[in-house]
Amino acid sequence: MDTDRAGALLVREIRAGARLSQAELARRAGMPRSVINAYERGSRQPRADALARIAAAADMELRVAPRPRVDFGKAGRILAQVLDLAEALPQRRRGPLAYPVIKRAA
Repeated sequence: MDTDRAGALLVREIRAGARLSQAELARRAGMPRSVINAYERGSRQPRADALARIAAAADMELRVAPRPRVDFGKAGRILAQVLDLAEALPQRRRGPLAYPVIKRAA
């Protein structure tokens, strides 16, 4: 996600999820509608406290959680097993399965 647009997308998703107009969300959050509009357009970046206030006004809760870690080695082994199984299926093929080589990010 583009970090410059993350706040705009989040405010828009909160408002759309609650099915509120900008004016109603602003009234509930206790801020001017122009501020909500500026956040959604991306011309202003909301701080964490403003995002929490906007979420609360929409009867939502803003949470931050760590991303799950991906074990690329394990995922690659599973993919290789799946592809081996797919090649072993009895079917008419036009040739070997072609799949992209997965390179590990540095």
